[in-house]
Amino acid sequence: MAALFHRLFIANRGEVAARIARTCEAMGITPVFGVSEADADADYVRGREAVVLGPARAAHSYLDVSRVVQAATQARCTALHPGWGFLAENPRFAALCEQHGVTFIGPPAHVMLLMGKKTPAKAAMRAAGLTLIPGSDGILADAAEARRVADEVGYPVLLKAESGGGGRGMRIARGPDEVQGAYDDASGEAAAAFGDPRLYLEKLIEGGRHVEIQLLADKHGRAIHLGERDCTVQRNHQKLIEESPSPVLDAEERARTLEAAVRAATSIGYVGAGTMEFLLDEGGVDGGGVLRFMEMNTRLQVEHCVSEMRCGIDLVEEQIRVAAGQPLRYAQDDVHLDGHAIECRINAEDPADGFRPTPGEITTFELPDARGGDVRVDTHAGPGYVVPPHYDSLICKVITRGPDRAAAIERMIDALGAMKIEGVSTTSAMHRAILASEAFREHRYDTRSIPGWPPAPGPGEG
Repeated sequence: MAALFHRLFIANRGEVAARIARTCEAMGITPVFGVSEADADADYVRGREAVVLGPARAAHSYLDVSRVVQAATQARCTALHPGWGFLAENPRFAALCEQHGVTFIGPPAHVMLLMGKKTPAKAAMRAAGLTLIPGSDGILADAAEARRVADEVGYPVLLKAESGGGGRGMRIARGPDEVQGAYDDASGEAAAAFGDPRLYLEKLIEGGRHVEIQLLADKHGRAIHLGERDCTVQRNHQKLIEESPSPVLDAEERARTLEAAVRAATSIGYVGAGTMEFLLDEGGVDGGGVLRFMEMNTRLQVEHCVSEMRCGIDLVEEQIRVAAGQPLRYAQDDVHLDGHAIECRINAEDPADGFRPTPGEITTFELPDARGGDVRVDTHAGPGYVVPPHYDSLICKVITRGPDRAAAIERMIDALGAMKIEGVSTTSAMHRAILASEAFREHRYDTRSIPGWPPAPGPGEG
């Protein structure tokens, strides 16, 4: 059996870095942090090894590919974990790590490149038996072709960047007269954001639900799934609440798509942890519907701990073992998905003021009790921590588990009520309002709506 690593470089920050380091230390691996000058004195770094990558601006620190790899080699690390975000899905970064003798904790660069380009990825997934969203077969030559395809699949349609992500390079056309403008705007934004103006087209499915499947694969051709997560509660393509299992997916469609997703991961030679994202099309609110493949994230995601709470498997540990050449320790029949789990992302933002970021010092930071494993909080923050203005505003993730969805919801409401964060505005009250709403409990929402938010005005208000 292949030996594990002794020193592992963490090319990320905040909650991500703290979470990876926790698993490394439990495995007897020394974590070494790559940090910006803004994070050099953070609590999670103190008492541990760290290398300053550069100034606060991510482009000159966390996103500087050459500098990060150089720091890892100088720190005598033989492995590097990119976390989620920043360079986690950058094939050039993965290839450069390997060229310098540093094992990249993730899929091979060529697989990352394949799945990062949307049209080849869709072709590979179609061949593996997944159902796709109707649209163009490949890259659009021009707006005229976009118009022809849109006329065939029906309006509204979505023009999307071939190399895109995060909602950028996307425009909706609701009729033939809007195609040219949408094409020009999406192409221009894609060129500016990703250096690639190419677009493809999909039928816009409005009112759907966002469902994703957690996968794990080794270098020996084996892959398993860890069930699905429902990430429908979101704002501007940014997820707010995630849960597992999906409360509206029927058993037949779940089983069919989970099996096809594993087959697809194996067919492309995937290695490590990854997530396939789907849109639940038609009938999803009342159960049933069809899961249509959207894209694959070739990394762990923020919400991976929802799956961990149900199956009891540390996904970061499995990533590290797989990268070291070890075979998966679990067959599909060994994975037991128990109960229901929910995650709330608590950000330093003011939802009542358009989700305005609220950087500053946290003066009070009290967390809920772990309750024997049914409540989990992943965080890098604490009293005195200063939320910087340079990065995303995530303070912590709260995850609860219960024997069923209702119990998981109640435990989350209790956990959020017991948590006390002062000094900055947070999204905690918004999460409690969502969880308490009838719309959330009865899953009467889709990707366009936030159930229970904003709160309905009381008597005499509004």
